[in-house]
Amino acid sequence: MDEASGLRERKKRRTRQSLIEASLRLFHEKGYDETTIAEIAAAVDVSTRTFFSYFTSKEDVVFFDHETRAGRALKVIADRRPAEPVADLLLRLADETLRASILDSELTAELFPLRHRLVRSVPALRARGLHLLFDTQRRLAEALHQAYADEIDLVEAAAAVGAVAGAAHLATLISVDRDEPPDRAWEAGRRAVDITLHGLAALGRPAAPAAEG
Repeated sequence: MDEASGLRERKKRRTRQSLIEASLRLFHEKGYDETTIAEIAAAVDVSTRTFFSYFTSKEDVVFFDHETRAGRALKVIADRRPAEPVADLLLRLADETLRASILDSELTAELFPLRHRLVRSVPALRARGLHLLFDTQRRLAEALHQAYADEIDLVEAAAAVGAVAGAAHLATLISVDRDEPPDRAWEAGRRAVDITLHGLAALGRPAAPAAEG
């Protein structure tokens, strides 16, 4: 990449980031439904056409990093280590997911909790968030089953992904509701995963023989 191309890419990244930050602040200050795309564009001093070159809608801005985070999670499963137990892979998967959504978030410590509260308080965003959450969990369950096709079936894979993801998600939401910083939210999610995995450690291993009566 030459210098001019690199400069254009950096400018595009800055514009995208500015649109994300301006959107979340305006949604918080004015309300999600009351904020227009024209107002978001004006706050960043760009045209609405420029806005649509980065995002398809206001919802798209709120969930700007969803597909990137999902891709990182799926890659963990695709890169399964030789002979790696299911529970160990789930732990690595949870670590990557929490890191991508909290510690490596493109949002500042100020905007991180604003987005969480916004998604919970706006019905349209709550519905979109749940749709994306369940769709991603389905994709992860299918990938986990394929990675361990000889050990677990799709129902077991779905149960494992749902348990780990649900525990981590709820624990981080509670932490955010307590106004705790991102690193504490990560710790809460990680602790919830540890608790859950204690009950999943035997997944994929032969069942113990039934005791003779």
